[in-house]
Amino acid sequence: MKKLPLISLAVSIALSGNVLAKTSPEQAAKLGKELTPMGAERAANKDGSIPEWTGGITKAPAGYSPGDHHLDPFSADKVKYTVTASNMAEYKDLLTPGQVKLFETYPDTFKMNVYQTRRSASFPEHVYQAVKDNATRAELIENGNGIKQAAIGVPFPIPENGLQAIWNHTLRYRGEQVQRQGGQAAPTASGSFTYIGFNETLMLPYGTKGASPEELEKSNILFKFKQKVTEPARLAGTALLVHETMDQIKVPRQAWTYNTGQRRVRRAPNVAYDAPGTASDGLRTTDDFDMYNGAPNRYNWELKGKKELLIPYNDYRLHSNQVKYKDILQAGHINPDLVRYEKHRVWVVEATLKENTRHTYKKRVFFIDEDSWQVAVTDIYDNRDELYRVGVAHGLNYYEVPAQWSTLEVYHDIQSRRYLAIGLDNEAKMYDFSVELKDRDFTPSALRREGRR
Repeated sequence: MKKLPLISLAVSIALSGNVLAKTSPEQAAKLGKELTPMGAERAANKDGSIPEWTGGITKAPAGYSPGDHHLDPFSADKVKYTVTASNMAEYKDLLTPGQVKLFETYPDTFKMNVYQTRRSASFPEHVYQAVKDNATRAELIENGNGIKQAAIGVPFPIPENGLQAIWNHTLRYRGEQVQRQGGQAAPTASGSFTYIGFNETLMLPYGTKGASPEELEKSNILFKFKQKVTEPARLAGTALLVHETMDQIKVPRQAWTYNTGQRRVRRAPNVAYDAPGTASDGLRTTDDFDMYNGAPNRYNWELKGKKELLIPYNDYRLHSNQVKYKDILQAGHINPDLVRYEKHRVWVVEATLKENTRHTYKKRVFFIDEDSWQVAVTDIYDNRDELYRVGVAHGLNYYEVPAQWSTLEVYHDIQSRRYLAIGLDNEAKMYDFSVELKDRDFTPSALRREGRR
């Protein structure tokens, strides 16, 4: 694993609660040149197995129309090799400890089909410009529990510490407004499951074209999220509303829930940290959602460097409406024949629980795709320092935006030999990035109306 310059300094300063100096104009000038506009290494790796980034996907494939499930632009690619429990030792340098544990836990069924690496991640030009602007002005505030002087794109394309890197994941560009349908399932050890449907809307003031750091600091809102359970009948109508703040010291996350039995909206300050996720069967925490979300103040964050890793990428087949949920969900893990793995460079960020602080997870290691700042894999350890869970984000390029995002997130609980799959959308309407949402759609009264429908 490559160590970064000044890494020990970055760690010591991050732990002391101070903030490193902003990226210099000389460093920022590398963006769009030897670095991609997002801060990744533009060049290929030494053996060419990770190619040069040449702009990613710049247009949708022929036959695609917005609103369709996304066509696979790489459908002609063939499997280069398959990693299994019997040969994983040959590829151990390309695997996380959590991935190795999945092979050991399911030696007869778990595998990785590895394809040609396609550096498909791309974003709008105005996002690239915003990233460059952010690079020389963005700052962490109050021990890293907020940011300032940033808008639209990732705030720290050339990160100097782990907090900056995880904020990049939190604030990566995912469009401006999104409505999506789909759901989740937590198969039993035998593979049987109950599908839980959601209708979700997401408004991202931080990512809105033309947003300014001054406006965002004044409103103190990064995004607003609303989720309604649509099925099964016993849960339908349950709803959640979240306002995520930019300065989480000034105002912590605000959340409300609507309970159909009580027919009332309640403040929900416990929708954070290690509170169980919605209808998750206890298989994920609230801050597992989107691989990591929320205030980072319970952990010490260390940027370990970069490594090459096999991660899910361009998972259009897993996303296809030609596939049914029953084709994906199997005992132990999702169907590996539907998953595409590629070799990519990732940032490695280690979060260790602070002394005198409580959380179910003692340590989390995040592996973040350098081209998109999407957490691709996370290894999670319990208070006995044993691997507890492994999170995997199956990403693709939503090329109508364009933006790189996950289509399915899977949280493997090693100890119970179960998993939770979130984002099942194969039998649902596709994401709508053109929806027009208003602030009034994200109020407690709107949550009450949503829950009663």
